[in-house]
Amino acid sequence: MTAPALPAAFTPFAEPRRKVPARWITLFATAWLGIWMAQLTPIQLLLPKQIGELFTTTDWVSTVVAFGIISGIAGACALIVYPVTGALSDRTTSRFGRRRPWIFIGTLVFAISLFLLGIQTTIAGVGVFWSLALSGFCIVSAAITATISDQVPVNQRGFVSGWVSAPQAVGTVLGIVLVLTLVLSTFVGYALMAVLLIVLVMPFLLLIPDEVLPRVLRAPFTFGSLVRGFWINPIRFPDFGWTLLGRILVNLGNALGTTLLLYFLMYGLGRGKSAEDDLLLLTMIYLVFFIAAALGFGKLSDRIGQRKVFVYAAAYLQALAALLLAFVPALPVAMAAAGLLGLGYGCFMAVDQALATQVLPDSHSRGKDLGIMNIATAVPQAFAPLLGAFVVAALGGFTALFICSAIAAALGGLAILPIKGVR
Repeated sequence: MTAPALPAAFTPFAEPRRKVPARWITLFATAWLGIWMAQLTPIQLLLPKQIGELFTTTDWVSTVVAFGIISGIAGACALIVYPVTGALSDRTTSRFGRRRPWIFIGTLVFAISLFLLGIQTTIAGVGVFWSLALSGFCIVSAAITATISDQVPVNQRGFVSGWVSAPQAVGTVLGIVLVLTLVLSTFVGYALMAVLLIVLVMPFLLLIPDEVLPRVLRAPFTFGSLVRGFWINPIRFPDFGWTLLGRILVNLGNALGTTLLLYFLMYGLGRGKSAEDDLLLLTMIYLVFFIAAALGFGKLSDRIGQRKVFVYAAAYLQALAALLLAFVPALPVAMAAAGLLGLGYGCFMAVDQALATQVLPDSHSRGKDLGIMNIATAVPQAFAPLLGAFVVAALGGFTALFICSAIAAALGGLAILPIKGVR
């Protein structure tokens, strides 16, 4: 029996050439706003608050360690879920497309887990449902990130990737503002994030078409091939390896500098009564610089065809911000550091995402390979509270924490230099 014939004009996995319109970008950015708000508001505010309410000890270091352990367990789930989702979406032959079913599944898992997380009354329950929530985040973000490689041409990816990044800052601020200004309980805060996630992702899911993979082109699937696909030889594909390493280090540096920021304000600067308001102020400053850098530098990198110089400079701006916090621990300095961090990380998130799409080994496995790349974003953020808690408790408090943050970011910048296939 012969395989079904394909239309003569059908060119599967070809690099897209036609620029996506403003409508596509708007719906894409709206979806990311919901995704980031649902992930970062718990990390920055709801999860530490919930753990603090459940932890009866007055020892704040123990509370930080508990937060770190829960985040670390969730990060271990992300390590598996990201590439598995990418690999499965690469092989999905649904009539709705390859990515859309996984965007739907991830959104549903994420939203339900957040709702159930809000009613937990034990540390174990919080750990289980935050791990499920982060798994849902990984599923939806892996699938929607793959649409960049599927549908956006190379000379537009810096700008479009900026619309992955800009909603990250907006989502963090908007989520914190909603929870604090409405004086929401922990449960209502989680429930609101779940509802907004669904409302904001659905328009992209329902209105943006997704190319259907013909069954005849679906790659054979075995458990062994799935496991082997997780390993991409950095000697054979050095640009992919260096990009991945740089992304891990820069994101680790950023996460070490931000995930314990509420605790730094409360205990490092002694501003316990105003810590939540201070966090909102710093986040607002970060927001302005982050959005300007993500959209401005993303578009500029498209225009001049350069990626590496932007990523390198972004890493060192983040390192400088961390050193300011380490050696001059005061609120006005923290405000300046927030601006530098926003400028550096906004540039990094936009341009490095575009860079990552240009070093993928195989167009047939974009989803899986970008899933591996996405590990370098989510996992450092998940493990940073645990690592940061250890540094704070054992190696010299918040000064040591921010020095480690600066070192990681600086090494991440150096890792970009050997990349040869992208300018």
